[in-house]
Amino acid sequence: MFYWVEEMRVLYALRKWVVGATCSVALLVSGLVSAAPGPESKSIEFWDDYEERSLINVNHDPWQAILNRYLDDTHPSGINRFDYAGVTEVDLQRLADYLDYLQLLEPRQLNRSEQLAYWINLYNAKTVEIVIRSYQNGDEVSSIRQIRSGVFTAGPWERESVKISQQDLSLDNIEHGILRPHWQDHRLHFVLNCASLGCPNLLKTAFDGDNNEALLNGAEQAFMQHPRAARIENGQLVLSSLFDWYGKDFADDEAGMLAYLRKHVSPEVAGAIGAAGGPEFEYDWDLNKPDS
Repeated sequence: MFYWVEEMRVLYALRKWVVGATCSVALLVSGLVSAAPGPESKSIEFWDDYEERSLINVNHDPWQAILNRYLDDTHPSGINRFDYAGVTEVDLQRLADYLDYLQLLEPRQLNRSEQLAYWINLYNAKTVEIVIRSYQNGDEVSSIRQIRSGVFTAGPWERESVKISQQDLSLDNIEHGILRPHWQDHRLHFVLNCASLGCPNLLKTAFDGDNNEALLNGAEQAFMQHPRAARIENGQLVLSSLFDWYGKDFADDEAGMLAYLRKHVSPEVAGAIGAAGGPEFEYDWDLNKPDS
């Protein structure tokens, strides 16, 4: 159950590149066995520190203003959409200035709550900026996977795109080297947005240090109740690939994973899990833009 071996990271990277052309992935496996895990959670020790008594409050108002203007959280699909193509030059500069402001801060001087909000907002805001700039460059972006870090990598996640405390960081560094190992909270997967329809929603509310728990809990509930997280289709259990790639973050074994699913999915799905075949894992990599 959940075999997290180093060799599988190579296979995962290769699969990401192969499926990039179709912008979607579906994997049928026997049982809840993670045959193709996501990147390993491995702490970057430089970022281990924090100041528990710190009273520093980071200003996330510019990011909130961007979300207010360009994120639609009323789409009938239940999947939030971001108007990347509609962002004005003024607002793109506002977003760039916000990201510059975050990079001038020393997050290790923040308390744990402020630090968590800092990293989540930085990750999401940078992801959005990367997609917006691709649009402005005239690229026809239908999936974030088309924005490559290199010839053999799909997506921008491995590209070093921010510099903080003289440390160059990629989105993968933030997610797998800081957030996952330091907080060890499965709910992070529901708030780190990858600009895709299959991804948990980009939230309308920016994290601010005081609302972490409320937003994490709300994001978990909203995603787990949506069909892209779990559904029964033609007698088959269909799960988001998040549970395949990062299964170990949710449970230690198959029994634990089934217990987690039954606790959080809709009653209809929970009641059918025992009798359903599968599971099948899938993920829609189409961009979460208004016309998708």
